[in-house]
Amino acid sequence: MPRPCKIKNIENEIQFTCFKPAWVSREKLQKVELQAEELEALRLIKLKNLNQEQAAQKMWISAPTLNRLLKSATTKITDALVNGKWIRIYKIDGTWKCI
Repeated sequence: MPRPCKIKNIENEIQFTCFKPAWVSREKLQKVELQAEELEALRLIKLKNLNQEQAAQKMWISAPTLNRLLKSATTKITDALVNGKWIRIYKIDGTWKCI
C-alpha cells in the first residue's frame, strides 16, 4: 500500500486555472494537467528566487520531493508550449474552472 500524500503548504492563491494558445478552441487541443504544488514549486524557485532547500522548507516537503515537482512541472509546461496544448491547473482542493 502506498504512503499517504503529505500535506504541502501552498501560499499563493491560484487565480487563473487555464492557459491555451490564442484563437484555438480547447476542444481541438490536447491538455496538460498541472497540479497546484507543481505551480507553487515553480513560483518559489523561479519568481521568488529561493534555493531548493528554502523552497522545500516553505512547502513543508523534502528537497528531493521539490525536485520531482519542478521536473514534472517544467516537463508539462514545455510540452504544452512546444506542442500547442492547453494547460489546466488544479487548485489544492482539486478544483479548476475555465472561463
